[in-house]
Amino acid sequence: MKRILIDTNIILDIALKREPFFNYAAKLFKLIDKKMIKGYITASSITDIYYILKKQIDDNIARSFIADLIEIVDVITVDKDLIIDALHYQIKDFEDAIQVAAANCNGLEIIVTRNKDDFKNCNVAIYTPKELLALNKFR
Repeated sequence: MKRILIDTNIILDIALKREPFFNYAAKLFKLIDKKMIKGYITASSITDIYYILKKQIDDNIARSFIADLIEIVDVITVDKDLIIDALHYQIKDFEDAIQVAAANCNGLEIIVTRNKDDFKNCNVAIYTPKELLALNKFR
């Protein structure tokens, strides 16, 4: 089973039903539900998701969404060692460097994001949800 790190923007596509991205993100989560892939997010993504949902929707809805989310995906701890690793990556956005370090430290094979250009110079396979869903093994 493929183990993937799901970038914050994919989670927000679902939470905020952002079109045209929502459908691909929802299909990705169906693969997780069917145990065809195992999904992970970082603890730092949780706080980002909460902050954005609270501002755009509501505190109670944000908390409820996160409670549901962590029933479906595993949460990766972001600790001092992971942050030190991320500081050494040649990735422009430090938040994305944290995602790559988390994937590497946890042996994850893929990061799924809508912003592939943000992950240049990384040693993890990067796919959009649409690209991942197009792989033959997930049809």
